[in-house]
Amino acid sequence: MAFSVPGLPYDFGALEPHIDALTMEIHHDKHHGAYVANANAALAGTEWSETPVEEILTSLSALPADKQAPVRNNAGGHYNHSLFWESMGPGKGGEPTGALADAIGASFGSFADFQAQLKAAGVGRFGSGWAWLVHNGSGLAIVSTPNQDNPISDGHTPLLGVDVWEHAYYLKYQNRRPDYLDAWWNTVDWDVVAARFAAAS
Repeated sequence: MAFSVPGLPYDFGALEPHIDALTMEIHHDKHHGAYVANANAALAGTEWSETPVEEILTSLSALPADKQAPVRNNAGGHYNHSLFWESMGPGKGGEPTGALADAIGASFGSFADFQAQLKAAGVGRFGSGWAWLVHNGSGLAIVSTPNQDNPISDGHTPLLGVDVWEHAYYLKYQNRRPDYLDAWWNTVDWDVVAARFAAAS
């Protein structure tokens, strides 16, 4: 079954004032839509055309050489954005609780230290890419990936990712990526992240 753009679980304007409605509409419909269309086109007629995106992204080297870059970029873009939309919601933010909170404290010292480190990974990503909280098989870690690469391709389980491509924030924040990252915390749905952490653990 070809990839399709998942519907947002909230309205375009639901994350205001942190992420504006026009950015959400363009980001979801146009950018994510383009990744899906291009991924489907790259995989059409191959044995991979019905393969789940997670399996594709963990097997990129097995694809035909001429397919690897377009699939990495576009199937990666589809997977990254699908995780991104699910990780946010209106009236969210705050701090995680339970096992996830304990793991964050053990791994990073405190929730504030974790926030600072993830923000630094996002601010420090030159050009376009993502900052991620991952489960690396033994515990939590922060990584940054370029373009539409996903940590799953390196054997990590993505728990929370923030898009730092300019298209994710430029209409509202222009070149102020740190301000966007500060505001984005107010949208994070920690219940979703905790469920991913429980599954990975």
